[in-house]
Amino acid sequence: MANILDIRRRIRSVVNTRQITKAMKVVSAAKLRRAQERALAARPYAQMLTNVLKSLVARAEIFDPETGEPKHPLLAQREEKNILLIVVTGDKGLAGAFNANITKAAGRFLETKAGRNVDIEAIGRKGRDFLRRRYPAAKVQTRSLADLSESIEAEPEAGERAGPIQITGEHVGILGKVEFAQARALSENVIERYRREEIDAVYIVFNEFKSVIAQRLIVEQILPIEQIGEPAVRLAEEMTEEEKKRAKEAAISAGVGMRAPDHDVEQVATQFGTAQVDYIYEQPPEELFRSLLPKYVSIQIFRALMESVAAEHAARMTAMDSATNNATDMIDSLTLAMNRARQAKITKEIIEIVSGAAAM
Repeated sequence: MANILDIRRRIRSVVNTRQITKAMKVVSAAKLRRAQERALAARPYAQMLTNVLKSLVARAEIFDPETGEPKHPLLAQREEKNILLIVVTGDKGLAGAFNANITKAAGRFLETKAGRNVDIEAIGRKGRDFLRRRYPAAKVQTRSLADLSESIEAEPEAGERAGPIQITGEHVGILGKVEFAQARALSENVIERYRREEIDAVYIVFNEFKSVIAQRLIVEQILPIEQIGEPAVRLAEEMTEEEKKRAKEAAISAGVGMRAPDHDVEQVATQFGTAQVDYIYEQPPEELFRSLLPKYVSIQIFRALMESVAAEHAARMTAMDSATNNATDMIDSLTLAMNRARQAKITKEIIEIVSGAAAM
């Protein structure tokens, strides 16, 4: 049986660990509330922009009637020879299987695209470190979002690929405070590469966040735009019932709301897009698409970043809640072991005293 002093030291160590995990849970819950509010606040604009585009598509020709070509290059469909994959993970760990699940989903997607050239844009330190160990970096690589605006106007440099799958961009530290300017810079770079036909399709893998108990890991196609307002999901993995249960318990104990998206805004926006009225457009459809479609792509990337941040905080809150509960169980188990050890020691001393008295 272990020494009583050793058991006490272990109990103190576990108590200190429990205090840390409990504090991290509270911090993650506070950050989750703010991330939820930001994600919900961004949805009305995104939904209205989507339905404006839906209305425009319903009332204007998006393909040239003579040539059959789309009136905007982002609508052009090409054979997928060169693909861009944006992988959105977190910058920090201690979030359970959050980052591991994303990298696994990216790996499964890459398996489905075997034999094609894939460029990877890694957003988040954890995904960057994972991908670095498996795939080479491109010789010409964008290091940060600040460099993207400079690289948009530059002509592409000719050179051999580092491999069929290569890392072309690393963006670390931008998820601490996501700004729309960051998503716009990334989308402008992606759109320019698509226009130059350097890439034929763009996909993004991230955690889609609706509420604490309504999340799913998805791989979504951003370019080419197949149908406006309808997410082109290629892979999806829902939360298990056990994960939903743990997330619900963590949210209740932390006082985090589990509300669903506000459907009133979506209904109003949908009515705008489907209203049986006609509009007179001052600009031709080509000019309207040229202005609105890049914003639509930027909003899609911005939404993915915002929801990924919220999902990461939710995963960390759930993981820290489980760690706190496990620490409590371990303290109870160690306390029981210590009491048994003390009882055995006292019994042994009593037996020794009685034996000594009997010997006299």
